[in-house]
Amino acid sequence: MRIALIFLLLVSYSSRGQVIMSLLLGDKLNSGKIEFGLDGGINYPSIRGLSGGDLRGTFNIGFYFDIKVKNPAWLVHTGVLVKSTLGESNLPVYALGDPNLDNSFAAGSVDTKINYFNVPIMMKYKFNKNIYAEAGIMPSLRAKAYDVFTASDGKGDLEYRLETGDKYHRLDFGLIGGVGYRLMGGNGMNLGVRYYLGLVDITIDDTTPNQYNSSLYLAVGIPIGVEKAKKKTEKQTTE
Repeated sequence: MRIALIFLLLVSYSSRGQVIMSLLLGDKLNSGKIEFGLDGGINYPSIRGLSGGDLRGTFNIGFYFDIKVKNPAWLVHTGVLVKSTLGESNLPVYALGDPNLDNSFAAGSVDTKINYFNVPIMMKYKFNKNIYAEAGIMPSLRAKAYDVFTASDGKGDLEYRLETGDKYHRLDFGLIGGVGYRLMGGNGMNLGVRYYLGLVDITIDDTTPNQYNSSLYLAVGIPIGVEKAKKKTEKQTTE
């Protein structure tokens, strides 16, 4: 567990800069055995065990590696989603301990937002050049977490943010899987649907009901520098 925590901490501090560098050095990260690209899209998170919420989409972004193995139909898919928000939307309000705030948001709602650095590790199977399926695990490191109170007082919208990081464990872990389609005869963007099923109770307070992260991902994978790297490899083999 300590090794996993150290690894995720290192990833979280360095990954934002790596996304920027990857855009500049995408072809350097690609080789005959590894494909590199940007990974992102929209996810619809929810918290199992927490009732009364709605699904609302939120954006995520990161990078991926598709690593070839001996069998050409199989790949190891991994990477990092450096901006990924889980949680629940449109929950009932609760008391804040401040009469003015409680009165202002009495008729409003709460969005629980928990930011994570997600590290999916999956095996990807290609049925042909276009269609694939993937499944595996996804450990995550929590960053910031907060509840967003919103309401309308007739004059405009009100918002109040309450830091809630002390309510949730640093590490999350679960299963992830999905299907996808590769454009341009297997050389273009990856369009996929994934589902994450958290297996760890995310709350620290043992007196509350168990709560688990879940999320539906509409994912887009954009290879960076693949064509340039492929031409470079072909040139080296002919020389």
